[in-house]
Amino acid sequence: MATLKLSNITKRFGRSIVAVNNIDLEVRDGEFLVLLGPSGCGKTTTLRMIAGLEEVTQGTITIDGVDVTDLPPRKRDVSMVFQNYAVWPHMTVYENISYALKLKKMGRETIDATVKEVTRMTKISTLLDRYPSQLSGGQQQRVAVARAIAVKPKLFLMDEPLSNLDAKLRVATRTELKAIHAMTKATTVFVTHDQSEAMSMADRIVIMKDGEIVQTGTPEEVYDESVNLFVANFIGTPPTNFMDVELTIEDGSLHLINSHLNLQLTAEDAARLKDYDKKTLVIGIRPENMLLASAEDAALTVQCLVAEPQGSHQVVAVEMDDRLMKIIVPAQPKISAGETIHLAFKPGSMRFFDPETDLRI
Repeated sequence: MATLKLSNITKRFGRSIVAVNNIDLEVRDGEFLVLLGPSGCGKTTTLRMIAGLEEVTQGTITIDGVDVTDLPPRKRDVSMVFQNYAVWPHMTVYENISYALKLKKMGRETIDATVKEVTRMTKISTLLDRYPSQLSGGQQQRVAVARAIAVKPKLFLMDEPLSNLDAKLRVATRTELKAIHAMTKATTVFVTHDQSEAMSMADRIVIMKDGEIVQTGTPEEVYDESVNLFVANFIGTPPTNFMDVELTIEDGSLHLINSHLNLQLTAEDAARLKDYDKKTLVIGIRPENMLLASAEDAALTVQCLVAEPQGSHQVVAVEMDDRLMKIIVPAQPKISAGETIHLAFKPGSMRFFDPETDLRI
């Protein structure tokens, strides 16, 4: 177990490329923290600096209060699982896992007990005599995880470890990884660009963009209280729906108006906008918060572009002002392409954003 602290960390490549720009981050003891963001946002570079595989241009990294910024990887007491598994092809599963333990001069009985313990956790106990070439991708990744756990590091680092697996196996393996973390309580930093992976596994999510941290919070916080348009659009499948609207006063009440919408705000929503002094704003609403309604109760009336049955529900796509929007509705009644549908907004579910700053109001 360990705490990790990054203080004013910057990484430059050459004079012009700033991969990570002056970030501060603290990972708590036993926490499963996910670095999430699009390709090129700096998340993997950050992880590699923690591991000691990239030099830090500026700032300090401490593990349990000890400055490790300039220490080589072997002296940091961290284990890393890579995207491409990186298991040794000439060694059996047992040998792969036990090799680092032998380097630590552990006794044979201790090594054997440790290998059995971690292979039980990772469900590869029956594969100990096999070579990597005899294993599936998912089994090889479990070997890599077991090898990393076996040395009982202070810090467990994972760089997109599921990205080479097929979709069904990814979902199963992320559940297993979460269960392994619950058993080991190892402080973990996990890098991914897959937001559903982050939402399902993380204690906290750190969302990065252009080398900087945009928002840090629990999965519920980043989903429900996204700090800006980027986060609101990046988190969620399907993502948040956005509409440009004007803020007007009619009969003493605040209204949101565009060519499709004339919505009187509730007292609660109006209070959130009382200090907003601009005429235009962007409203964001999650697909599951747009509800089928009668024509009389509808905030919007739109035409279905296409409906995507998902078994337990259906995803209805509509187009408004050249902007594609998706709505999650019950599986029945079945909606067909071209059908007119009426929509209402779940009370309290709208989020408001400033179109100039992109920040949530």
